[in-house]
Amino acid sequence: MASARPVLEAPEIGRVLTRIAHEVLERNRGADDLVLLGIPTRGTHLARRVAERLVAAEPGAGPLEQLVGSLDVTMHRDDLRRNPVRALGRTSLPPGGVDDRVVVLVDDVLFSGRTVRAALDALSDLGRPRAVRLAVLVDRGHRQLPIRADHVGKNLPTAAEESVRVMLEEVDGRDAVLISGPDGAPEPTTEPAAEPAPGAADAEGAR
Repeated sequence: MASARPVLEAPEIGRVLTRIAHEVLERNRGADDLVLLGIPTRGTHLARRVAERLVAAEPGAGPLEQLVGSLDVTMHRDDLRRNPVRALGRTSLPPGGVDDRVVVLVDDVLFSGRTVRAALDALSDLGRPRAVRLAVLVDRGHRQLPIRADHVGKNLPTAAEESVRVMLEEVDGRDAVLISGPDGAPEPTTEPAAEPAPGAADAEGAR
């Protein structure tokens, strides 16, 4: 994907995550009972970054360890039978677990909805949250399940055959969101994609 076109660079990603953090606080009316669970791999790093911004914006929100964790969905994926050999990720819950708390699932790209559905199944094995919401850095469309994010960094209209790649400093040494066509060539654009309105409904299904 060397010729991929960047649609977000590090400064934009930083601003997007700050906006998402403030949206989460406003929707929840503060940080009480919040848990941010990132979906590995990049969703885990995004969740931690959002949590850092929550702590900075909300006095008394508590240490990061009480706000953020990770949720591995590998064993709940609906394509597991076709690809049974998968590396397991890590599930790590903050103290107090998820019972009767507001859980915000965090992922990098929302596409078909199947990963988020798997996350909801994995979460149901761990407890009973009061509410479950979804925050994603990029929503590229093409949903196969009735999933809608509550907090979206950028709506990015794409063709199904295009590729979207999120790069993060912690994993890739760089912050960027890249898009390329099926042959690896950058896609031409006539105007920038519109910024999203926040999702209004709690997540009910998967990525």
